[in-house]
Amino acid sequence: MLGHHYTHTFLETAVASLNAGCNLELSYGVRNNVFMHIPKALAMGNITLQMLRDRVRPLFYTRMRLGEFDPPAMNPYSALDLSVVQSPEHRNLSLEAAVKSFVLLKNIQGTLPLRAQDLARQHLAVVGPFADNARVLFGDYAPVPEPQYIYTPRRGLETLGANVSFAAGCKEPRCQWYSQAEVVRVAGAADVVVVCLGTGVDVETEARDRSDLSLPGHQLKLLQDAVQ
Repeated sequence: MLGHHYTHTFLETAVASLNAGCNLELSYGVRNNVFMHIPKALAMGNITLQMLRDRVRPLFYTRMRLGEFDPPAMNPYSALDLSVVQSPEHRNLSLEAAVKSFVLLKNIQGTLPLRAQDLARQHLAVVGPFADNARVLFGDYAPVPEPQYIYTPRRGLETLGANVSFAAGCKEPRCQWYSQAEVVRVAGAADVVVVCLGTGVDVETEARDRSDLSLPGHQLKLLQDAVQ
């Protein structure tokens, strides 16, 4: 609310938020957040103790329902570890969810899916800043994954036994530096070219908005070179 000039201080913001029914804050920091000013607002008479209790009650009721105050032995999830989370059943379910979430805009001449038995006789080129960079494959607020469970497009295609050549073209999604010769050389010698482009958290995330939907940097040029 400070940024929108609705209030001028954190104290005013705390009072306005509580009056509006807000009972939870995504804090700016441990020492610098709005709701740390609630005691002062209460002491000054800007809010009442009953209002504060009314705001806190549903918050703690929800936390109790979630079992946050139960002994760990009562929580069935506290016994789970990677042997369960990364079990074959769970990994297969994650794979199924990923496959079913793809949006295929076009499939000219039935190019997809790429089948392992066909790839063994073809030379594939995987190009682009997202082709073999595990760090940029995860979005904002994503958990930090275990490296052994990350499959980049390049690594995934190599598991199918295909003859894969790779060229990033750009070292990172902003693609401010582009190696055209590298991409042209690899793509020109391939039967199938897989181009991996996008934005990622380096370019587009919360509080990092863009004024257009264009591919960053030289990514469009990379795509045009691969197609040509």
